[in-house]
Amino acid sequence: MFQTMHRFTPPIPVLLAAISCLASICPLPVLASSTDAWAAHRQEVTKACIRASGLVDARLVGSVISFDDSVGRSAALITGRYPRAHMARAKGLSLCLFDRRTRTAQTTPADDWR
Repeated sequence: MFQTMHRFTPPIPVLLAAISCLASICPLPVLASSTDAWAAHRQEVTKACIRASGLVDARLVGSVISFDDSVGRSAALITGRYPRAHMARAKGLSLCLFDRRTRTAQTTPADDWR
């Protein structure tokens, strides 16, 4: 006849204690971005968006808004002055979308948002 084999299953508190001990000995890499990484991202987006806006004396309005990774874009609002003389150096506002995958910025005028 066949003999039934019994498998030992430790209780859940024992499993949790073992996982906790292993985690303290061999920490897993942290998946969240560091503060420095977010600061570098904000700086990259700001520079790319200012460059893409074409505005003179351009600067970021507020802060960079990063969408979820499924969207893969960050948004920024840039203000400055239009460079062309026929626009009388009027104030300008541009909405910028920064693609995090391709690292490119695209802008569109947003003067009506005032």
